Amino acid sequence: MNVLGVESSCDETAAAVVANGRQIISNVVNSQINIHKLYNGVVPEVAARSHLEVVIPVIDEAVQAAGGWDQIDAIANTTMPGLIGSLLIGSLSARMLAIVKNKPYYPVHHVEAHVYANFLGDKAPSFPFLSLIISGGHSQIVLFRDHGNYELIGQTADDAVGEAFDKVAKIIGLPYPGGPSIAEAAKNGDPHRFHFPKAHMHNKYDFSFSGLKTAVLREVQSTVGVDHTFPSTKLADKLDEQTRNDFAASFQQIACETLVDKLVMATNEFQPRSVVVAGGVAANQELRRQLIERLPIPINFPTPALCTDNAAMVASLGYFKAQRTTPTDPRHLEVIPSISMNQTIWNN
Repeated sequence: MNVLGVESSCDETAAAVVANGRQIISNVVNSQINIHKLYNGVVPEVAARSHLEVVIPVIDEAVQAAGGWDQIDAIANTTMPGLIGSLLIGSLSARMLAIVKNKPYYPVHHVEAHVYANFLGDKAPSFPFLSLIISGGHSQIVLFRDHGNYELIGQTADDAVGEAFDKVAKIIGLPYPGGPSIAEAAKNGDPHRFHFPKAHMHNKYDFSFSGLKTAVLREVQSTVGVDHTFPSTKLADKLDEQTRNDFAASFQQIACETLVDKLVMATNEFQPRSVVVAGGVAANQELRRQLIERLPIPINFPTPALCTDNAAMVASLGYFKAQRTTPTDPRHLEVIPSISMNQTIWNN
């Protein structure tokens, strides 16, 4: 079964065709990173306009690379969560094509789809598994008992870890997106020069990265000899390259430790057969090193190209939904900008 996936929840316009939830036949991603670098972050209105310009050509390229519409058996599409304008562009396009081409249609949850990047290829996770889903908008631990049968056991109370990377990068003068910039700078930094705290949460599996971001800000201000009233936007000019690298390495070290600590605790309690890491921050090599060092069970990592937003993961999830659920009428559907995975369980 070949499923066409369409993804547009944030700033990537993507379409892909995946066979049987596992084999990528085509995978097209139009990135807006260079556009949003100008603003040091994603501007929703700009993102939606860019999706509108390229969504149909991107879908057409993916379909043609798979052999044309006769080779497409179903369409899966991200309808939640995300930026409402971006979601609408992709959803309206996918739903229109489902009607015109008479294809069954399956809406999917973007964060859940990230997990399915790990089902693409030769090896798939074994149920039950714990998934650490980490990106610019989400940091959470989810226990998967089966496809569509999961429980959210921990999440961020404020900034997601990807947001923290972006904000710290801005403070110390590294370019957007912050994750890759900090990882690169950290290669030449001392991860033990600066000591930052880990947040203690009421739910032991929840995260908080807002305090860590503030701790970095205060330490930078102290290091360059200014008080807390000094504008954060002007701090980078006062840092030399080595100090900047040391801040990057020290922040990355504690951010990764925070994630790994929680996942180790959850692994000890729930005794899963495997662990799945998903989302943009899953590409971070320091995080991978710490996880491999501290977890005694198999760990599934997506390839770097599938860590960030893509449509192959959407198509993979769509396939598994198609095996267990009936299609959704594309004429009657709304996008949902914010919704927890606990509200979208589809296989009880």
